[in-house]
Order: sequence, then C-alpha cells, then structure tokens
Amino acid sequence: MKKIKKKDVVIVISGKDKGKKGEVIKVLPDEDKIIVSRVNIVKKHTRPTQTDPGGIKEIEKPIHISKVKLICPKCNQPTRVGFKFLPDGNKVRYCKKCKEMIM
Repeated sequence: MKKIKKKDVVIVISGKDKGKKGEVIKVLPDEDKIIVSRVNIVKKHTRPTQTDPGGIKEIEKPIHISKVKLICPKCNQPTRVGFKFLPDGNKVRYCKKCKEMIM
C-alpha cells in the first residue's frame, strides 16, 4: 500500500512549485513519482498529425513523491501518513495529526 493514491489532494513542499495544491492524476509506483494537476507544467512542442494540429502544448510532468505532502480531508492540513491494521485485518492509512482514517 502506498501513502499517496490517485485522487488524493496534495501540497508541494519543495521545488519551483512550492505551496501549490492539486489532485493526484496518476501514480507511477516503479519510479516513486506522481503526476499532480496544475503542478510542474512544462511546454512541449508537438508535430502536426492527422488528428492533432500540433504546436506548443502545456503538460504536467511527474514530480517525486517525497516533494509532496498529503492534505488530510478531515483536518485540512498537510500531514504525514501512517498505517494501522483494523481488527478485521484490513490495512488503512491515517493522518498523523488528527489520527483519523484516510479513505
């Protein structure tokens, strides 16, 4: 189980986009990177194809998972993520600040 999943809201804690918030679009677990909406935007020059006119497009590039913190949905603060096991044996994430489970 990973600490950050798709559709989580995160805040960037270092780098050129420090302080920006966004939703996780995609997780790349093999590279320990994530793609966050409206963060780490770069310009990509594309050639025209039959379906696409080409030109300069802005896309989101992956950012390392250590440069972001999860924003807890309950206390609405950037937090570290912990794991605990429920009595039925399921492993869940929880907020280290307010001790609430993160779904």
